[in-house]
Amino acid sequence: MSLIEDRAGLGRVSEFEGRVALVTGGAGHVGSSMVRSLATAGAHVAVAHHSGGEAAERLVGDIRRAGGTAVAVQADLGDPDAVDRLVDNVGKDLGPIDILVANAGVGKVRSWKDVGPEEFDDALAINLRAPYLLARKVLPSMTERSWGRILFVSSIAAMLGGPFGPDYSASKAALHGLVHYFAPQVAAQGVTVNVLAPALMGEHSVAMMDAEVGQAIAASIPVGRIGAMEELADYALAVLRNGYLTNKVLPIDGGMFAH
Repeated sequence: MSLIEDRAGLGRVSEFEGRVALVTGGAGHVGSSMVRSLATAGAHVAVAHHSGGEAAERLVGDIRRAGGTAVAVQADLGDPDAVDRLVDNVGKDLGPIDILVANAGVGKVRSWKDVGPEEFDDALAINLRAPYLLARKVLPSMTERSWGRILFVSSIAAMLGGPFGPDYSASKAALHGLVHYFAPQVAAQGVTVNVLAPALMGEHSVAMMDAEVGQAIAASIPVGRIGAMEELADYALAVLRNGYLTNKVLPIDGGMFAH
């Protein structure tokens, strides 16, 4: 079903109608699925990207043709000053941010032997520092308005390790600590803070790996397949809808991790 058909078939006012959502890494496989779902539910979506300008503009065009509201915003989240500029630009284009999906991340399949200080710091800058600074930037407005949703996107690698290197696993695991810090601080002000920890989602996730490694990991998933982008996006929206769900690490992994 197309975005246009989805929007036409809503038939009711969504709890996201008119809410402003910022999705970082919004032009990628995972981010774009969340952007489309939020737009279908009526949110005004900012698609933040680093170098995926063409993909971001195509996505924004699809949403606008379907009657939705979206903008593409470029930001290099490796630059700490870019966070303030990103949030300020979204505010000028769409208004104060109600929903933050901190999805942008970097990771390479590599051994610990290949991860030195520079590689480790680069991963921390994108995967951990940027989500922290984004949350820190948007929270004052959310708490003032007594409504907000923050969703970090982690990885099952935060719990199980895996082939993407110690920098990736450690930076994603640290997001869980951010959730446990922030959530109790802002819960009484109507703001929820959670983190999704997906396993392999979409064919592209296996294609990034050595063929044998990817096949072995996929074969270890109890449901017998890798996850679909739509399943991840559906889960994300369910979490964002729920004002009573906060301070949670929420794996979506086909049964890989018992918790």
